[in-house]
Amino acid sequence: MGPVLIVVLIGYLFGCVHGSQIVGKYKQLDIKNKGVNNSGASNTTILLGWKYGILVALIDILKATLSILLVLYILEGQGITGPEQILLVYINALFIIIGHNYPVTMKFSGGKGTASLVGVLLAVDWQIAIIGIGILLLLTLATDYLVVGVLFMYMSFLVTTYLFFGIEPTMIVVLLSVMSIIKHMENYKRIFNREETRLSSMFRKQP
Repeated sequence: MGPVLIVVLIGYLFGCVHGSQIVGKYKQLDIKNKGVNNSGASNTTILLGWKYGILVALIDILKATLSILLVLYILEGQGITGPEQILLVYINALFIIIGHNYPVTMKFSGGKGTASLVGVLLAVDWQIAIIGIGILLLLTLATDYLVVGVLFMYMSFLVTTYLFFGIEPTMIVVLLSVMSIIKHMENYKRIFNREETRLSSMFRKQP
């Protein structure tokens, strides 16, 4: 089995592990089909409160970080380093998000990949992570809309990847960014119509 296939399979399988599905089974609630019909941490917060929302986010962050750490361990064991290793890590990241967004465990209808991208950033490079997560927090708090922070986190990931690693990994981030924009299109429409749930209101809701 070649290294590309290995990192693709690992990424997709880890991506299919959904925090909301785990919490949903524990709480006997179909999170995906309630609230704003999303299986991520934000909808979990709306439905069950911030504690369960944070738990879902942590699971989705951790799965991405663990996937990349496992891939790095395997690649280093095979003597694959340098630009080839970086590209394979980014391919793994792509399929983590694909697995999260289109998991076989949820009939290929999953989440939007935000928490998983945070996990990717943490595993790829600490400087990229600080910049991306910092921008996510800053823009989310400044606008009171998570989706705005997410958009700019992807943009920062695009720029920092190009500066740190060059064009090939950057093209993978372009694909990730396009997927995120498509997945969040309903959120953008709700912001335009002033119907989007604000971050502050999520944390005021009680389960």
